Amino acid sequence: MKKEIKDTVTKEETFDRLDIRIGRVIGIEEVLAPKKAYKMRLDFGRFGIKTSVGRFTQHAVDELIGQSVLAVLNFAPRHIGDTVSEVLVLGVQYPKAASGEASIVSPLASAKIGGKLF
Repeated sequence: MKKEIKDTVTKEETFDRLDIRIGRVIGIEEVLAPKKAYKMRLDFGRFGIKTSVGRFTQHAVDELIGQSVLAVLNFAPRHIGDTVSEVLVLGVQYPKAASGEASIVSPLASAKIGGKLF
């Protein structure tokens, strides 16, 4: 079955309005919010330390600590369970996992913390 592609938009009215930057995972704790998830502390350099809640639980905590991730910094904070998620870490569906389980999007090469996606 063929899926429809969403409406065409311009780069200037959509992508250019997002502030997507590289952060480094510096801490993780497991939470139930309302499903099993990770509360991650992320270092964005001059943009500060931010919190994000996401379903990246197919990865072991020690696999994620120190990893570079891409995250949207300028979405409004969201309450997820008892935690305020300040940034949205970008991910893709984890292979053969339940809906919503994700794997992080990370640069192939080392990149500067706080660097902007373009």
